[in-house]
Amino acid sequence: MQPLYRHLAMIIPIVFSFASALATREPASRTPWSDGERGALSDQTNTRVSGVVHDSVRSQPLGGALVQLVAADSLANYGQTTLSDSLGRFAFTNVPNGRYTLGFFHDMLDSLGLAPMTRSVSVAGEVEVRVDLAIPAPTRIRAAMCGAANAQNAAAVATGVVRDARTKDPLAGATVTAEWIEMTVGRGSVGRRTVRRVATTAANGWYFLCDVPSPGVLVLMANRGADSTDFVETQVPDNGYLRQELYLGSVRSLTVTTGTSTDSSAPSVRRIHVGDVRLRGSAVSAADGRPLADAQVMFANGPQARADARGEWTIADAPGGTRLLEIRAVGYYPERRTVDVVEGAPPVRVALKTYKSVIDTLKVVAQYDRFSNLEGFRERSRRGLGRFLTAEDIAKRSAMVTTDLFMMVPGLSVDGVAGIDRTVK
Repeated sequence: MQPLYRHLAMIIPIVFSFASALATREPASRTPWSDGERGALSDQTNTRVSGVVHDSVRSQPLGGALVQLVAADSLANYGQTTLSDSLGRFAFTNVPNGRYTLGFFHDMLDSLGLAPMTRSVSVAGEVEVRVDLAIPAPTRIRAAMCGAANAQNAAAVATGVVRDARTKDPLAGATVTAEWIEMTVGRGSVGRRTVRRVATTAANGWYFLCDVPSPGVLVLMANRGADSTDFVETQVPDNGYLRQELYLGSVRSLTVTTGTSTDSSAPSVRRIHVGDVRLRGSAVSAADGRPLADAQVMFANGPQARADARGEWTIADAPGGTRLLEIRAVGYYPERRTVDVVEGAPPVRVALKTYKSVIDTLKVVAQYDRFSNLEGFRERSRRGLGRFLTAEDIAKRSAMVTTDLFMMVPGLSVDGVAGIDRTVK
């Protein structure tokens, strides 16, 4: 593996400020060491350099980061590499005195379009040197990509990497489209419009879309040539930073028979998109974990499967790429889930909620006072503007439905009500 300092070419120019922004705990500067100091310090090799790698985007420790500590001067030809544990912790032991560059690599950095985050470390005979590392906070990343937030520019950013579903390599030149609905208020009207943002991936497959709503719901799709993902729905978090990787895979079309049509004996056919990826999963009840036998699993315009007695299902010809999967079972609220259909993908495990738990019983309690609003009614009646039905008029009519009351009013027409076409003159 090449030393860390040979990998420091920036992936995008806007991240140059990140390393300095992170270095909030830089050791105090000092004058260069003399030859005597170098000789005295070089004999001490019992210092421990440790810290934690933190993921500021997801507000949690970053496990599995490749952390490197390499010499930054000519005092020693030194380099060590380790992996952060599940709590983001790392440590290097028996570090000689000198100056070092400390940094880390992680797939998260690639998906954000960031270069390795580095810190300068000085070891001068201490028992322990603590240096923490971090992915920048969402606000810093957003500001670097889209500019500083203000009253006119305070929306969120969506970013990620578009990859090949077969090789998982980044794809350059792919188009990423985001759409969402905005409400519009005009003079005397309220409407809505569809807003669209489009980006093209860089050489490393990275994309970013500025000024998306936060919080809000986005519909994302990536395409390159004939390959495309499904339209997938995703929620922009409250911190205004959405990270969404997208996988592009090729599919082929098939014509399949779906049964017998209702109006003839001819079979009903439809075209579906299939691939060559094997996708497995299971469906259970969220209430008690009971397997949902015969649950239906389907892709939009794609193959389908039904769960067995253990709630397990398999789709052998799933279309590769980022897809929208829908799971249904009788008596349960359906769930739509975005899945990355790639080789080696983990099983898709879904716990469905009952309708009762999702849609609770609605109870409306009200009190009626038949005389509370009559004063206004009497005042309008005295003015003689319009026609008025009193309580006595309604009682005399013995109406079964409300429209029967209107039919007794001269000059009022009632047409096409509840399947009845009647006109009264």
